[in-house]
Amino acid sequence: MKQWLGVFVLSLSLSLSLLLFGCSTEADGEKKGIVVATTGQIADAIKEISGDHLQVSALMGPGVDPHLYKATQSDLSKLDKAEVIFYNGLHLEGQMLDIFEQMAKDKTVLAVGETLDTKQLLASDSDAMLHDPHIWFDIELWKGVVQAISLQLQKEYPEFKEDFQQNEMSYLKELDDLQSYAKKRVEEIPEPQRILVTAHDAFNYFGRSQGFEVRGLQGLSTDSEYGVKDVQEMVDFLVAHKIKAIFIESSVSDKAMKAVIEGAKEKGHDIVIGGELFSDAMGAEGTTEGTYIGMYQYNIDTIVDALK
Repeated sequence: MKQWLGVFVLSLSLSLSLLLFGCSTEADGEKKGIVVATTGQIADAIKEISGDHLQVSALMGPGVDPHLYKATQSDLSKLDKAEVIFYNGLHLEGQMLDIFEQMAKDKTVLAVGETLDTKQLLASDSDAMLHDPHIWFDIELWKGVVQAISLQLQKEYPEFKEDFQQNEMSYLKELDDLQSYAKKRVEEIPEPQRILVTAHDAFNYFGRSQGFEVRGLQGLSTDSEYGVKDVQEMVDFLVAHKIKAIFIESSVSDKAMKAVIEGAKEKGHDIVIGGELFSDAMGAEGTTEGTYIGMYQYNIDTIVDALK
């Protein structure tokens, strides 16, 4: 009896030890906060600031058009599990506004574009009360977004405040270096040739900050329609300015731009596709173009090499 009791006590002690060890391991391990962003650009900024402290994911991947995007059931599950949600705002994710309003009742939901001074924003081409949402193409504006994200993360996760601040400073320096690189490369294009023609008006902030005249066949949103008249007017513009290259976009169909090329050819003016630019979406995760800096630098190199 004593022997059996001894075995029982030993077994119970081992079981309790294993249970306590398991609890201790879980408690000692860093439980990462879950943060969800809509676009890859925003998710990349969060990752740069948070380092390894947070679990960060983006709803919209490569080639996805945020203007037309509708949340899936999987997206709703991710948003529900998130502790903090970041989205662009300024009506970029026009199909998801009701979802964000609902989520904001229970957790922090921040529209990063709406943290900027409206005096810095470009007006919408369709509504004087709205603004161009493509803010990531102005590096100075994007630095403001990075700072707003950092401040919010510091509030939500104060235990990592110093790390977030340090990472923010390092990343802002990288963005300054990117701006210097872009300015130097743009100087390779003679000023009269600094005309950027794309599928839709995603590059107006880029044009303002880098000194380009920008023309888009469609408006600020790919939800806007274009017709034969729009194509013809674009063709006339290209022929009159002797533009040699236009650009397609990774998240927009190239059908319309091919029609423009054919129209110019009929008028005796040859135009080529200068390359595919990343506009509303970045490249694949794990690639250079899958980061904000890599995407921006790729676009600069593609534009300059085609137009210089």
